Amino acid sequence: MAWTPVLVLIGVLSAVFLFCTRRKRQRNEPPLDKGSIPYLGHALEFGKDAAKFLSQMKEKHGDIFTVCVAGHYVTVLLDSNCYDAVLADTQSLSLTHYSQILMDRIFNLQLSNHDPVSERKRVDQYFKGSNLSRLCSSMQNNLQVFMASANPQNPTEWKKDRLFDFCYSLLFKAGYHTLFSTENNNSAEYTEVYEEFRRFDKILPKLARRSANKDELKVASSARKRLWELLCPDWFFTGTVAQSWMQTYLQHLAEQGMDTQTQRRAMLLQLWVTQGNAGPAAFWMLGFLLTHAEALKAVKEELCSLQHLPLDKREDTPIFNSALKETLRLRAAVLITRDVMQDKMIKLSSGQEYVLRQGDRLCIFPLLSPQMDPQIHYEPEKFKFDRFLNSDGTEKKKFCKEGLQINYGNMPWGAGSNLCPGRHFAVCALKKFVLMILTQFDLELCDCNARMPPVDLNRYGLQLLSDGRKRLRHREVTQVPGPAWSKP
Repeated sequence: MAWTPVLVLIGVLSAVFLFCTRRKRQRNEPPLDKGSIPYLGHALEFGKDAAKFLSQMKEKHGDIFTVCVAGHYVTVLLDSNCYDAVLADTQSLSLTHYSQILMDRIFNLQLSNHDPVSERKRVDQYFKGSNLSRLCSSMQNNLQVFMASANPQNPTEWKKDRLFDFCYSLLFKAGYHTLFSTENNNSAEYTEVYEEFRRFDKILPKLARRSANKDELKVASSARKRLWELLCPDWFFTGTVAQSWMQTYLQHLAEQGMDTQTQRRAMLLQLWVTQGNAGPAAFWMLGFLLTHAEALKAVKEELCSLQHLPLDKREDTPIFNSALKETLRLRAAVLITRDVMQDKMIKLSSGQEYVLRQGDRLCIFPLLSPQMDPQIHYEPEKFKFDRFLNSDGTEKKKFCKEGLQINYGNMPWGAGSNLCPGRHFAVCALKKFVLMILTQFDLELCDCNARMPPVDLNRYGLQLLSDGRKRLRHREVTQVPGPAWSKP
């Protein structure tokens, strides 16, 4: 009997070893790299710093390779000219399975009757045309209200704050009010939703990777339950108030047969999808501008030339647009993942063909290609506010690699059918926020020699990377002649 546990352990280890060693590269399949640790493979390197690990694999194997990650075989595709054709094949490549796994892990949400096609159509309609104009106008008004409430009582005083917290709090509250709330909400609720969301979001990467400890799981569970209560009060299900985006989505779930509990849980997912990146994006853009004097000067001069126009008419801003694209190029690090439902042949730009094996997982990482590819962007690690401008000041749309034009020079919003449906609203919100800050406030870093902080490696693939170690001081500008950003 004493030998029984030992024999069981030997059996388990043998099974794991056989599982990890039996995989062989078949004809026309991508290069296979199983790593040195049975079963785990490259899981540790991937989890520690995905960008660094995938860069090393790209250097070793090229634009396509398959790696073992904790028992799963993941094929990584880094040829951006192939992305559209690959992602368009929804029959061979499925988004649903892996997304359902993550929804369960992170949000404790199971959408058994989920119809992503129907949901996408509804979202597309909500963020287009007159609906988009209405949302942008509402976002602008809400931003002005929350910025006014954040001002010091004495407009001539400097107020110190953490730049990250300042950006995240204002954009989150304004976005939440625009997309989710009604006249029944109040400022205390906005603050509580934001604080609970931040508690939950800090642990979210560990929930996704199943690496949270007991205490972290307890905090995440507590914040999640409170957010379920706050996001879906009972009166939202009565239909007696005007519809917001929140109620529109609830109606969609009800039509698909989801019960009230599931609807409540789904709203936290929507909150994270719509509000999780706006604040960090604004932080990075303002941070880059404040640490690059030439960029800040160029953006301010462009905005100054539009001062005579109403805020909602200041749309012709190619320099501002380029600076925003450059910010997202450097910091948007989304992993696009699909499950391979059946063997699929793909053709690279070089003309070489490879077979994706059924049961594997496909991963596309635009941060590496095209965003940080030195053959596409000269000195890709540097912030160059005019990178997306032609010599005549117009928008630069054409980028080349090895003499050939590529489909994308930047992919912060995805590609093809994977494009974020709310991207136009997100850009509108970011533009209005940064424009208000630069034209209505004096803004500077407390440490004039400060540099941008490193990225948070734990958030690779999940969200725009963020770090909150910057501080600012800002002062509301009085109505005096001259540029609104002149210092006292």
